[in-house]
Amino acid sequence: MDYFKYDLAGLHELLVKKELSVSELVKETIVNIKKRDNDVAAFLTLNEEEALRQAEELDRKGFDKDNPLFGIPLGIKDNIVTKNLRTTAASKILENFDPIYNATVMDKLQAAAAITIGKTNMDEFAMGGSTENSAFKVTKNAWDQTKVPGGSSGGSAAAVASGEVIAALGTDTGGSIRQPASFNGIVGVKPTYGRVSRYGIIAFASSLDQVGPLTRSVKDNALVLNAISGLDPHDSTSSKQAVPDFTAKLDGNIKNMRIAVPKEFIGKGVATEVKEAIKKAITTFEKLGAVVDEVSLPHSKYGIPVYYIIASSEASSNLQRFDGIRYGHRAQDVKNLEDVYVKSRSEGFGDEVKRRIMLGTFSLSAGTYDAFFKKAAQVRTLICRDFEHVFADYDLILGPTTPTPAFGIGEDVKDPITMYLNDILTVPVNLAGLPGMSLPAGSSNGLPIGLQLIANRFDEETMYRAGYAFEQATDFHKEVPTFGGQN
Repeated sequence: MDYFKYDLAGLHELLVKKELSVSELVKETIVNIKKRDNDVAAFLTLNEEEALRQAEELDRKGFDKDNPLFGIPLGIKDNIVTKNLRTTAASKILENFDPIYNATVMDKLQAAAAITIGKTNMDEFAMGGSTENSAFKVTKNAWDQTKVPGGSSGGSAAAVASGEVIAALGTDTGGSIRQPASFNGIVGVKPTYGRVSRYGIIAFASSLDQVGPLTRSVKDNALVLNAISGLDPHDSTSSKQAVPDFTAKLDGNIKNMRIAVPKEFIGKGVATEVKEAIKKAITTFEKLGAVVDEVSLPHSKYGIPVYYIIASSEASSNLQRFDGIRYGHRAQDVKNLEDVYVKSRSEGFGDEVKRRIMLGTFSLSAGTYDAFFKKAAQVRTLICRDFEHVFADYDLILGPTTPTPAFGIGEDVKDPITMYLNDILTVPVNLAGLPGMSLPAGSSNGLPIGLQLIANRFDEETMYRAGYAFEQATDFHKEVPTFGGQN
């Protein structure tokens, strides 16, 4: 199975016509993964036996012509809880965790008859931007195996970009879907906060985390989001907002659409080749009939410090549950209860997780709460208001996804500040709870460059419509990596 030659509609047609069975599709996908994953190291766990059993059951059951995900093998980020399938969040503290329930998104995919082919690598507890913080392996960029795939959903992005699977789920707390999508030349979407249930997602930062799809095309992405969206009584932050068919308005027509380009998104720190790609993208949108203007998001420059204070504070609270008592890693050489806590967490957590727990605990402590966490929450409100002012007059916001193309493995991992700054263009979207999309918009020295589209809350339809129009007017999404060497 060559996933570079098919989209979801094409696979669906093959299955409908019985030119391909679900069992054959799953078997060939497993062969693909085993062959290509030697290069990219995208998967932590393969669900081989269960996936084949499900495929045989679906073949016996008969094909559902109205279900575009029927029998489609998908990769799932390893912080999304999967019943009876190991879920580690790429951390030693959960190295042997086999959940007894499904995340809501997994129940929704199961209802759509999609097949979980395996769990993908990530930065530990989704804390990182390069997938170098995994406790188990370093995933490689699909286009150049000396480069990072981005993070924290680097495994899901690399699996799709390398043709191992046609689609995968990731999570996005500060850009963790969009940044790896940009680095790997695919489409990644962070939906509006509350659009997709967080129940069964191993929590990093509860006011920021959101599940979303990674695919090779805009329409495929919309189809997956259709399947996983909607109200969930298990998640109090899940929205009652009606879920439209995100594919309904993919007609290529964006005439008179008003698009804003924040000057802060194409200023200092953004690589020249990235700026050039964005300028060309703006020209494409104008040729398609959109009206593009420059605007300002003056408080976006504070996004990084605000994000790392809030996200680390929430992580400090969420990760208290990993104490060596109830589940997960437990230290053996202990003398008292305090030893259990300290040694289990010291042995189980990696350096980046420890760093963020310490930062978050400091920010929430009695002597510093007002100066750090409270102040960050206040500036977060200002960032939200900036977006509200722009969306009062515009349909979309456009800019680069990342300041540079993918950087080298080992290049930034020892420098946390530099690593954090790679998220400067994505974190404001999470702070404001908005939907954001990254899609391919060019390349530099064989490495993809991503274009970011940001829509108003619960207006993913407009974002998909503009992304689809751009995709149809360009050929960037048709470019694929060359395996066996650098592109």
